[in-house]
Amino acid sequence: MSPPAEFLSTVQALVQCYQAFEAHSAAHIRTLGLTPPQFDIVATLGNTPGMTATELGEKTLITKGTLTGVVDRLVDRGWVERAAHASDRRCQIIRLTQTGEALFARAFPEHMAHLAACFAGAGAAEHKRWQAALRGLEKIFRKEPA
Repeated sequence: MSPPAEFLSTVQALVQCYQAFEAHSAAHIRTLGLTPPQFDIVATLGNTPGMTATELGEKTLITKGTLTGVVDRLVDRGWVERAAHASDRRCQIIRLTQTGEALFARAFPEHMAHLAACFAGAGAAEHKRWQAALRGLEKIFRKEPA
């Protein structure tokens, strides 16, 4: 049995929406002097005492192989440092330096304001409708009951 014709149109709309969001977001992130993966790490580490590479990988969209290289480049720029884990010598904590904290304090609110401008004309009811639709799609992919 083939899926309904709407299925492909829904997938296409979902992909196109994500691609448009990603392109819009990435273009602004680059104006901040960062790549999207670098911003992802800085934003994830902001307002935290740091975390292990495993934790950082789970909280970002960056694969483990890519994560090491991105963190290395952030270390080279002086925005991130690796420190010994307090209780596990096999692990290191990745955390923002003071310069990285300053970058986060500037870049994160600036990027959130950039994204918020896209939603300037939407009211609370529209946001709730979008959120419900997106959560419904998420449940489909997580195989949760609707």
